[in-house]
Parts: sequence; structure tokens; C-alpha cells
Amino acid sequence: MTTLLPFRSLERIVRGFSCHRRIQILALLEQSPQSLSLSQISTSCRANIKPVCEHVRRLHLAGLVAKRRSGRTTMHHLPPLGQKIITFLRTMP
Repeated sequence: MTTLLPFRSLERIVRGFSCHRRIQILALLEQSPQSLSLSQISTSCRANIKPVCEHVRRLHLAGLVAKRRSGRTTMHHLPPLGQKIITFLRTMP
């Protein structure tokens, strides 16, 4: 039998992607061959950078998006957990 993560950890993950814009960001990062900056994510989503920044922050807190510094810019990409979640979401009807 597989052991589930503690319920609070699962809740953190589910809340992390509980918005259509966050799911859109996950899909965008999955399709991108390289890491993306906030401005690139904002432009691709056709959304204001401030809400995109908050969405990415929440995704990062849930462990669904990873960040790395590149000079003065922070680049974002999907870690393994983010990949698993986007794969899971694609199985939904």
C-alpha cells in the first residue's frame, strides 16, 4: 500500500493549483523548452504582471514551480512535482 502525504501537505499542493490562471502557468512552463521570467509568463498569458507574480509565488510556495536567479532576473521552471500535477490534470475529464 502506498502511503499518502500528510493531509496538510496535500492541501497545500491542491490549493497551489486551484485557479485557472495557475493551471495555465503550469501548462505554459511545461511547454517551454527553457525557464521563463515573470514578464515572459505575463506576456504569454496576456495578463498583468502583478497578479501573475502572485500566482507564481503561490505555485512556488506549493512546490509546483521552481525559481533560479539569472543575473537580475528570476527564471521559473517546473520541478518534478509540477510535472506530476500537470500530468494528473491532463487525465481529468
